[in-house]
Amino acid sequence: MYLADSRTAPDAAPGRHTAPGRRAAVPGAVLALGTVSLITDVSSEMVTAVLPLYLVTGLGLSPLGFGLLDGVYNGVSALVRLVGGRLSDRGGGRHKTVAAVGYGLSAACKPLLLVAHSVPLVGAVLAADRTGKGLRTAPRDAMISLACGPAGRGRAFGVHRAMDTAGALLGPLLAFAILRAAADGYDAVFVASGCIAALGVLVLLLFVPRQQSAPPRPPRVHTRTPVRELLRRPGVRRLTGGAVLLGLTTVSDSFLYLTLQRRLEISESWFPLLPLGTAATFLLLAVPLGAVADRFGRRRLFLCGHLALLGAYGLLAAPLGSSPALACLVLVLHGTFYAATDGVLAAATADSVPAHVRGSGLAVVQTGQAAARFVCSIGFGAAWTAWGDRTALGAAAAGLFVSAAVSALLLRPSPTDATPEPAR
Repeated sequence: MYLADSRTAPDAAPGRHTAPGRRAAVPGAVLALGTVSLITDVSSEMVTAVLPLYLVTGLGLSPLGFGLLDGVYNGVSALVRLVGGRLSDRGGGRHKTVAAVGYGLSAACKPLLLVAHSVPLVGAVLAADRTGKGLRTAPRDAMISLACGPAGRGRAFGVHRAMDTAGALLGPLLAFAILRAAADGYDAVFVASGCIAALGVLVLLLFVPRQQSAPPRPPRVHTRTPVRELLRRPGVRRLTGGAVLLGLTTVSDSFLYLTLQRRLEISESWFPLLPLGTAATFLLLAVPLGAVADRFGRRRLFLCGHLALLGAYGLLAAPLGSSPALACLVLVLHGTFYAATDGVLAAATADSVPAHVRGSGLAVVQTGQAAARFVCSIGFGAAWTAWGDRTALGAAAAGLFVSAAVSALLLRPSPTDATPEPAR
């Protein structure tokens, strides 16, 4: 895999040039961070693959109760992403240190699920796990954006997300194998997940450089950059608004898989395989769609990805029977949505945020998106309880259509959105 032309590659030594037209290799920092994410995602997706059934069938939660816990699982990170971004930007850039704390906290939470057999305890463990995710996400994305030039950011994030998704592909497979082989399947999944997460932390500490690019802080810039100062930047404000609007109608993966499981009457032991369709599509499309984003426009592709999600909602809400082909098409659309939005949004945000506050800027947009999805999880759980899954999905599809139309206006390219890169 290759990234941008050597003229934009930040790790090229002064005085050294690559032949015209030849692309520079992916920066080692991006590959190292991709390896960490791959290992960590194996661990996380093992738990995520079995968690919905563990909570709904094992603990007997209603859809509303599951929506509350799922909101905690996906929304608590929104409360700490700003903290992680701010801490990583202070002191000349401490991205690796903050990311290591976040990865370590999440790894420590996996074995705690062994002793959490009540809803409050499970909620507390999930909140701590998501706190770790919130701390690490912005510093990690800041390291990726600082490791490459602006012209290749979409591809760089695509490479990272592809490696991350390879872990998401392996995690459910491993969980499936453990559930079928072990007597106490859920406990065995949680133990194995904790061990794998610890390995990811070790790889981060040993192989990820402490600072890929430490840009000097411009003169007359305060050490602290408040959120309101970042939101005064038109590019950050528009991206945050669009991410929030679209996040309010983005149903969580767990609800989507539960809907498929009920529609097709899939057994519990086969349920962990459903995320594989999403992960496989994401893996195949992350790098090419990242390259498309660099040429076509990152904001445009971000919106197009939500149209793919809208198609998945429509197929699930429509009375089309229970054909396996329906499940395959829904999962392909779901994976396309992630490939066109996940790393693409981070790359678009990096274009609008100066390097010395890159972590904070990424955290602002990611926090808005995560908080909106937290609200959506609770609202969708309540709608499912009151009206049923099909009606709830129809309402989500209608809301997503309106949100996409408004976001298309918010995310129109503007010359004031871009932030010039400092000379490297």
